Amino acid sequence: MSTAVLGGGLSGLSAGYYLLRRFGKPLTIYEASPRVGGWVRSENRKDRNFIFESGPRTIRPVGEPGANTLELVEELKLEVTPLRRSHVAARNRMLYAKGQLCMLPNSPKGLFGVLPPFTKPLYKAVLRDLFTASKKAKLEDESIYSFAERRFGKEIADYAISPMICGICAGDAREISVRFLMEGLFEKEQKYGGVLKGTLISRFEKNKTKDTKDGLFAEGQPKLYAQALKEKWAMYGLQGGLENLPKTMRKYLGERDVNVQLSNECRNLTFSSSGVRMNIKDAEVPVEHVVSSLPAYKLAPLVKQQHPSLSAQLLSIPYVDVLVVNMQFPGKLLKQDGFGLLVPPVEKLPLLGVIFDSCCFDMGENTVLTVMMGGHWFDQWFGDRPSPKQILDLATSHVQKMLQIREEPKFSRVHTLHKCIPQYTVGHKRRVEAIRNYIKTYKLPLSVCGAAYDGVGINDVILSARRQVEAIPLS
Repeated sequence: MSTAVLGGGLSGLSAGYYLLRRFGKPLTIYEASPRVGGWVRSENRKDRNFIFESGPRTIRPVGEPGANTLELVEELKLEVTPLRRSHVAARNRMLYAKGQLCMLPNSPKGLFGVLPPFTKPLYKAVLRDLFTASKKAKLEDESIYSFAERRFGKEIADYAISPMICGICAGDAREISVRFLMEGLFEKEQKYGGVLKGTLISRFEKNKTKDTKDGLFAEGQPKLYAQALKEKWAMYGLQGGLENLPKTMRKYLGERDVNVQLSNECRNLTFSSSGVRMNIKDAEVPVEHVVSSLPAYKLAPLVKQQHPSLSAQLLSIPYVDVLVVNMQFPGKLLKQDGFGLLVPPVEKLPLLGVIFDSCCFDMGENTVLTVMMGGHWFDQWFGDRPSPKQILDLATSHVQKMLQIREEPKFSRVHTLHKCIPQYTVGHKRRVEAIRNYIKTYKLPLSVCGAAYDGVGINDVILSARRQVEAIPLS
């Protein structure tokens, strides 16, 4: 079976890896840009002992998706840099709210005092959840903000949940689907009448039924995942930066006769009973099956000619632009170490958050920060398209104020990531089901994987590729 993969980001490369593993036949990956890795990009300044990441920098080794990525990392023989749960970057997460840096509670003890920006102890929000009746959600979904406000109160929705959504997908919690991003909590509330109640009952039920290890790793856990559990990793990075993952995958695939074609954009897909014809550089390339890891809005025009309604469904998944500003200061300048800070949207500031890179990983005598801005609010703050210098100045002035830093950054980078994060708005799960059902109904030799459908994290996009490849019939 000849297969092509569209997109050479992490999901596309993973699709290539799992196709090779499953079918053992050569295949081709087509990438429109001159490099692999998509949004994962590391700038390693070895001479100065620091790394700038314009995309993700850490991976969480949690659950089946986390185990799956570690299995891949192990196979690729990549060097990991684990951060244990006791590490300061795993323990300390902050908010910038009401004009000050606020530490989020990191132990049950923190539920009982009054910690700014909150005006009452957090245990009261837990009690509220216990005594609030559940409400059947219309269309089996609602926004994360509305869910959090209903269960835990407005303060939690504004100062805990909303900034967390900024951190996950640069989105507005008032629009993002609880059913997609917090399905476990939502289902517990719908089934048992409350989040805490549901958590306790399902724990009890789980203990009654022997917890069998099913799923992908029923036969045994990947070695690295077992090590991560034993050593209590909270997250990990890769030595030399996260871009080593896509770079090593490309090398691994190339050594096994997988052809990765860069600067080769697919312009159109034509489906027929014998397979697919791809239009690449004005040539028709016939294959039996296409796995698309492209953003939904990029796949939409390729299928529009034959399948306008599929194209419209793909376009119904919105995307946002994010500005990423990396900055390096000589010396250790942070008064408070931690993973970083998030800015609640209720503060009406242009920043989504700041990551303290040099706290997460050893970067010698440097303070390295990554500032994220825009997202859902991009047009509001940056609609008039400011210059990189104006963007850097804006980021620097906010960082100096928030973190009480007087110095100017010595090195910096400004990246505008256009349409980089899909928004899982209310009803997302149903939209994705409708897209995949359409493909199934019309028996299209097409699979769709990646961030648009199954989640924005590194674990999500890799597992998305694996699941879609494993669903392809063997014929």
